[in-house]
Amino acid sequence: MSAAVKTSSLTGAVSPLVPVLVCALAIFLLSGMDAAMKTLVIAVGVYNTVLWRSFLATAVAGAAWSAGSRSLPTIAVLRLHALRAVVVGIVLISFFWGLGRLPLAEAVGLSFVAPLIALFLAALLLGERVRREAIWASMAGIAGVAIIVSGQFGQASYSHDALLGTAAVLVSTVFYGYNLILARQQAQVAKPIEIMFFQSLAVAIILSLAAPWLAVALPANLWLPLAGVTALSLAGQFLMSWSYARAEAQYLIPTEYSAFIWAIAFGWFFFDEAVTWTTLAGACLIVAGCLIAARANPKLAEPIEAAV
Repeated sequence: MSAAVKTSSLTGAVSPLVPVLVCALAIFLLSGMDAAMKTLVIAVGVYNTVLWRSFLATAVAGAAWSAGSRSLPTIAVLRLHALRAVVVGIVLISFFWGLGRLPLAEAVGLSFVAPLIALFLAALLLGERVRREAIWASMAGIAGVAIIVSGQFGQASYSHDALLGTAAVLVSTVFYGYNLILARQQAQVAKPIEIMFFQSLAVAIILSLAAPWLAVALPANLWLPLAGVTALSLAGQFLMSWSYARAEAQYLIPTEYSAFIWAIAFGWFFFDEAVTWTTLAGACLIVAGCLIAARANPKLAEPIEAAV
């Protein structure tokens, strides 16, 4: 489809170029959020970073939900919100814990495996047929992960933490695949602002259960960065949702992989991280697999940041 062709949306026809550009901006903001989260995780740990971010996100999303037309969700919908909050909590903790132990580009590259996992979970949980493209895509993704992990061996001062970080990021991708399935179910019964509010609230409540043992007061100089992280996350999610409502996923999915470029740039600028050829080669294979998977089922191949 060329940029001159129009596509329908919830608010009228727009050029596909506009949603693509907006989606690219969303990826930039969410990539910046990842870099800022890494700084906070290094400073106060993953638990306290995610806990306090959840509180701030709950306050902002709650104000937006209260200001609009709203109705209380049913018990069944609340159960779905709570289930997804548990899954999202696992995704956040495992991904950002791994991010604190890996170069930014490496963690982001590994996270691209999530859409491939979602395809097979959709087959298992929703009865969708696994197409030939998905099998080839998975083989490419597995090969990419193997190449990235192989680059961690032989680095005595770094390999142990790197392998633990890799395992954590891969765990997050498995749960994120399930998160995509739940997100599709949620979208049928609740509005986005309701999902955002109750999800943030439930994550904050769940994490608060461990607060007596793990929570610490956030240093005053970190509240502004935390507010920035929350603003970047909410803005990125909003722009992503706006884009996906106005253009087909197949035109927007490739912009997700610009996150790898931003991860390289932010990792080098803020953390003095060098990118190895194994990370580059592995990420390229994973991206190729995701693009193949997108041809089989583009609606599932959505970016990880959009849902968390």
